[in-house]
Amino acid sequence: MSASGGTKAIVAALAANLAIAVAKFVAFLFSGSSSMLAESVHSVADSGNQALLLVGGKKAQRQATPQHPFGYGRERYIYAFLVSIVLFSVGGMFAIYEGYEKIKNPHELEHWYWPVGVLVFAIIAEGFSFRTAIKESNPLRGGHSWKEFVRRAKAPELPVVLLEDLGALVGLVLALGGVGLALATGDSVWDGIGTLCIGILLILIALVLAAETKSLLLGEAAGPEETRKIEAAVVDGDTVTRIIHMRTLHIGPEELLVAAKIAVRHDDTATEIASAIDAAESRIREAVPIARVIYLEPDIYSEAEAAKGADPEATPGGPTPHDTAH
Repeated sequence: MSASGGTKAIVAALAANLAIAVAKFVAFLFSGSSSMLAESVHSVADSGNQALLLVGGKKAQRQATPQHPFGYGRERYIYAFLVSIVLFSVGGMFAIYEGYEKIKNPHELEHWYWPVGVLVFAIIAEGFSFRTAIKESNPLRGGHSWKEFVRRAKAPELPVVLLEDLGALVGLVLALGGVGLALATGDSVWDGIGTLCIGILLILIALVLAAETKSLLLGEAAGPEETRKIEAAVVDGDTVTRIIHMRTLHIGPEELLVAAKIAVRHDDTATEIASAIDAAESRIREAVPIARVIYLEPDIYSEAEAAKGADPEATPGGPTPHDTAH
């Protein structure tokens, strides 16, 4: 993803959530609506999440050190994982608790026009934030579905903002429905039910975010398209005759490590092999610019060596090679 695109989406979401959080809390003070309290806490949590994403992006820009020779690119994954924890604990669990209390001890809504007006305003503001996230994501999504984009994206910021904004919009509709039914029936239990539904929604989104960012934290290989480009770039048909085996690993959203054992001819000189490796590295970086760290080991091809380094996912009955969990 482009750093500028992700930052723009995060800043838009942060500005919208801060304004919405204040409006929701004011509406709660005037109306006593538990849905509004849950939604105000939700917006505060979302604001904190966007701040975490900005902090993670800033920390990831630090230069590599002897202690961290591959840099700090994974900071973005760590802070995205923290977002899922905050969304689960602060947003989801609080909303479920507040909804339960409201159902157990209903409280009549006062000044109903406050929550209704704020919810309509919030839907408009969240819609603007969601539209910005969609606009920034579309160039990166390509022909993939939104589900595939969230699962396969190596940069966590846009998927996180997309899911947060989607959850916020659905949560606002649930809150509006709860308040509306409470006003229509005169039974404020509906307000508590709406709050409970918001909590369940937030927990489900948090679990999805946790699963996706966990996969990134564990370390994911390059996508199928990048892998094909790297494989095509390595072999020149002259000195480098084939790839014996290869591994790739994202050490950051825009940083890829490539390690491969390559087959060379048995009668090539050390100078010819060294030149071929340098040329192969240049071709890889030209084909896949995010391939920042490349290690190529020359060897004479043999079936035994190839079997030793075979992709474990390529074994019979196993998943498709180079497919990732994310």
